[in-house]
Amino acid sequence: MRLVRFGEAGAEVPGVLDGDGVLRDASSLVADWGGASLAPERLAALAGRVTDLPAVAGWDAEHAETGGGLRLGPPVARPGKVVCIGVNYADHAAESGMQTPPEPVVFMKDPWTVIGHRDTVLVPRGSTKTDYEVELAVVIGATARYLDSPDDALACVAGYATSHDVSERFLQLEGTGTWDKGKSCETFNPLGPWLLTADEVPDPQDLELRLSVNGEERQHGSTAQMVFGVAALVHYLSQVMVLHPGDVINSGTPAGVALGFPDPKPYLRSGDVVECSISGLGTQRTVMGQA
Repeated sequence: MRLVRFGEAGAEVPGVLDGDGVLRDASSLVADWGGASLAPERLAALAGRVTDLPAVAGWDAEHAETGGGLRLGPPVARPGKVVCIGVNYADHAAESGMQTPPEPVVFMKDPWTVIGHRDTVLVPRGSTKTDYEVELAVVIGATARYLDSPDDALACVAGYATSHDVSERFLQLEGTGTWDKGKSCETFNPLGPWLLTADEVPDPQDLELRLSVNGEERQHGSTAQMVFGVAALVHYLSQVMVLHPGDVINSGTPAGVALGFPDPKPYLRSGDVVECSISGLGTQRTVMGQA
């Protein structure tokens, strides 16, 4: 299933896109997409009832991926936490001048950075090094705590979404302190357009990622290139923190970010159009604005 949340920011309604791209209102069955509503067994029970849900007026099924005439918010209600994995593709590590890590590099991103896939991303005031990163977002559906092995990990995943992990490189790498502050500026995590449930992703290590800026392709990779795959990441994180339903893991980005270009590096500016896509997870389109 493709789970969405539609409506104005702060007043989104849970919905499902059926096989024909028709938007159906799921509010009679769930209050929102987040927490317990993302439990794999609950999603499985819902799957057989999708066509019984009422269609949403004003929705253009032929243009579902671009919004269908309605605003699509982030497909997960405010996550409890957004956990990010750094340098998780060998080619991105190389372009960043970093070694491939022996274990996952973990940092956190403010959950309030999560916005809808066509909402405006704001370049921070004074920033000249705002960068882009297309990433596979892993959304947790069942509590993961001290999992015995990676073999147990995928059963804890509700689904997957396209994520744009926007970064401010000066704050992240050139100042003092942690990476978090270069990752947590307002609007720095468009998510969506939808959450594809895990049962429709047979292998999360076989997905193609692309990102373009103003129509020019900058990133093109595959989740097969991850240093640590999804199962390994969920298992690892469960040893150092409790992952709760609705939490989001941004699993890393392939090569092609602005940081890796020779000078002058093509960092993002107000007015730039960024498009991110992942196989089966849809394309998000963001127009950059100014804070």
